Amino acid sequence: MTEVEVLQLLVSPVHRLAGRPADGPVPAPADELVARVEVRRGLGLVGDRYYARPAHRNAAVTLMSAEHLPRDIDPDAGLRHTRRNVLLRGVDVDALVGATVALDCGGGPVLLAVNRPARPCAWMDVTVGPGAQRALRGRGGVRCTPLSDGVLALGPATFEVVEEAGAGSRPPGT
Repeated sequence: MTEVEVLQLLVSPVHRLAGRPADGPVPAPADELVARVEVRRGLGLVGDRYYARPAHRNAAVTLMSAEHLPRDIDPDAGLRHTRRNVLLRGVDVDALVGATVALDCGGGPVLLAVNRPARPCAWMDVTVGPGAQRALRGRGGVRCTPLSDGVLALGPATFEVVEEAGAGSRPPGT
């Protein structure tokens, strides 16, 4: 088990990065950065733009390691720029594709299947800065499916790899 910190939680009801990057993003809702969020098994984050969307069930929650943000980005604005849901300090989530992990913010563990990388798109060069798409390749976070209900909250948390990548079946009940 690893001690981590949940630095930011982004739950946005709107998809801000649609269309052409040259046109710029849609303005951010004032309340998209939250202190806590409810997670629903197989559905995602309550209130998020991808919640209960069949096309996004295997990518309903995105995690990113703060250590992988470009050095010149304001960490307080990290999620708004990258559009990842959970910004963590203290764990390299990009190395965990294929694993099942547990994130416990004090209310019990939330299990997540780490399905695939969250590949940075051309929008990163607009929202983060020139060269960000290239700088974030292989370090842009991961797309996950929630395997349990629970709550994520800002602050200290524990992070555990419950099942290594390629280890077999999912934990019982998931």
